[in-house]
Amino acid sequence: MSELTHFNEQGRAKMVDISDKAETVRTAVATSSVIVNKLIYDQISEGTNKKGDVFAVAQVAGIMAAKNTSSLLPMCHPLSLTGINITFDWDLENQYIIHIRSEVKTKGSTGVEMEALVAATTAALTIYDMCKAAGKEMIIGPTMLVEKTGGKNGDYSRKMDD
Repeated sequence: MSELTHFNEQGRAKMVDISDKAETVRTAVATSSVIVNKLIYDQISEGTNKKGDVFAVAQVAGIMAAKNTSSLLPMCHPLSLTGINITFDWDLENQYIIHIRSEVKTKGSTGVEMEALVAATTAALTIYDMCKAAGKEMIIGPTMLVEKTGGKNGDYSRKMDD
């Protein structure tokens, strides 16, 4: 069995030392979704939600969350992020579904997968928080890593049937 990287010689948690890893451009894309009811769809689409512009607030919340990931997850390194973008798209085919996509980029010694996942999740939670007065039956998820680039383990791209 290979050595566990996040445990010290006493068997306790430690943050991995990345000082010898090469700096490369690293990107990650994550997605999440929120299923809402027609009232919530109408409020967001018409800009009538009492708490304000739902997507604008969720976008800023997702960006802030990505920047603060290391404060939330104990083994994540603080990173200097070079770009964060969060987009929202409606899927109205069967239900009222908001698809959230977060893209995070850095040039550093460790990846940004967790930052992208935290951004997408926080944006989804913010939509819930902004809209819960109009219906608490919203469903969040699934949330997943879609792709990542850079680093010694190479690139990853989720197959659409995963």
